[in-house]
Amino acid sequence: MNGLQLAREYYETYGKQMLEDNFKDYLPFISVGLAGSGSEVLGFDDEISKDHDFEPGFCIFIPGENIIDRKAAFSLERAYAKLPSEFKGFTRQKINPAGGARHGVIRLEDFLTEKIGNPEGKLSVYEWLKIPTQYLLEVTRGELFFDGDKKFTKIREELSIMPRDIRLKRLAGHLLMMSQSGQYNFTRMCKRGEWAAAGICVYEYAKNAIASIYLLNNEYMPYYKWQLRGLKELDILSELALPIEFLLTAPNEESYVNEKIERMELTAGAVIEELISQGITEAICGDLTKHAYSVNDYVNDGDLRNLNILSGV
Repeated sequence: MNGLQLAREYYETYGKQMLEDNFKDYLPFISVGLAGSGSEVLGFDDEISKDHDFEPGFCIFIPGENIIDRKAAFSLERAYAKLPSEFKGFTRQKINPAGGARHGVIRLEDFLTEKIGNPEGKLSVYEWLKIPTQYLLEVTRGELFFDGDKKFTKIREELSIMPRDIRLKRLAGHLLMMSQSGQYNFTRMCKRGEWAAAGICVYEYAKNAIASIYLLNNEYMPYYKWQLRGLKELDILSELALPIEFLLTAPNEESYVNEKIERMELTAGAVIEELISQGITEAICGDLTKHAYSVNDYVNDGDLRNLNILSGV
C-alpha cells in the first residue's frame, strides 16, 4: 500500500466521520487531502520509504482566523490527534519529521506561503521565474479527498501549468548551460586531465538536460532525488533517462571520454529535435547555444526576454 492510498483510506475510515460529526459547520471552508513534501505525494514511495516519515495521516487545510479562529483550529487539532494511532499495520509518529508536520491541521495561507511565498497562490512574472519547481509540484500534486469551497482546487489548477513565457525563459537558460558544460567544457577539462572538473561538467550537463526535458514536457521537476525517476514517466524524451544515467554513473576517466561525449551529443540531438518539433527554435544546427538564444527570442514579454538568458536557471 502506498502512502497516498493509506492517507485516503485513513481519512475515509476515521477522518470523514470525525469531521461530519463534530465540525459540520466548518466543512464548507476546509479542504482535506494529501499535498506537500514526501515521496508519497508523488506516488514514488516504496518499501524503503517506510523507514521514516511514513504514517497513516492526512492534511486538513483551513482558512484564516477570520473564518476558523484559533479556538476552533485547536479543537480540530485535538480531534485529529485523537484519531486511532494505528491503521493497516502502520503507526502515527509522535515526532514531526524534518521540515515540520506534513499531516494534521494546516492553515492554507501558511502552506502556500511556505511553498511559493504567497498566501493566495498568486505569483508575479518574476516569482514564477525564480521559484523552484519542486515547490510548485508540492502544491499541485497529491490529491484532495474533499474540498468544501473549492478554493484550494482552483489555486491548484491555476498553478498546475507554468506560463509559456516563463517556461521558455527557463528552458533557454538550461539549454545554454547544457551547451557550456557538455558541448564545450567537458572536453576541455578532459584534455587537461582535470577529471574532477570533468565530473562537475557531467553533473551540470545532466542536471540541465533533465530540467530541459521536464520543461519540454510542460511538467514541474521534482526534488533532486526524484528527478530521474520522474523523467522515466514523462511522455516526451523519457528514453533519454538511460544515456543520462550512463553519464552520471560511468567513471570520469580517459577510457570513458568518447562514450560520454557520444551520450551528450545523443541527448542534445534529441532535445534539439523536440525544440524544432514544438516550433520554439529557428536555429538549424547541433549547437545548443544557438538554440538557447533562439528559444529566448520566442519569449513574448519584452522585459522578460531582455533579462539575462540565465535568469531562470
